[in-house]
Amino acid sequence: MKCPFCNCPDTQVIDSRVSEEGDTIRRRRRCAACERRFTTYERAELVMPAVVKRNGTRVEFDPSKLRGSMKLALRKRPVSTEDLDAAVARIEESLLVSGKREVNSGYIGELVMNELRKLDQVAYVRFASVYKSFENIDEFVKAIDEIQVAPRT
Repeated sequence: MKCPFCNCPDTQVIDSRVSEEGDTIRRRRRCAACERRFTTYERAELVMPAVVKRNGTRVEFDPSKLRGSMKLALRKRPVSTEDLDAAVARIEESLLVSGKREVNSGYIGELVMNELRKLDQVAYVRFASVYKSFENIDEFVKAIDEIQVAPRT
């Protein structure tokens, strides 16, 4: 770690402490050249995979877009914010643990549909109608039949 005061590459750790949340390590350091002290923080860097859209373009994963599309499907439905937050967290965790550098938007859509199926059947059909581009009533009926046949997990 370079000293922020004199740019000397030789610094020494004097003290290390884990934060109360347990997600960062605070280190007090001293520069060998100028003797000044400074603090650094160490935390894990989690990188979400890039999203490959249907047209082939790649975009950075945006949790606000995920939350927004789920909120739209859940509009005026009796689902708590806590339940929505938990569903979004499960989707994000699935993406992180996949270990992939890129995922298709279709994969994310399937994760969203699985979560909405558990949260609210009406929201599931709303989302599916847009995601799968329903063009007639038969496709709605098929989606409803899938919900009624599939066991809820």
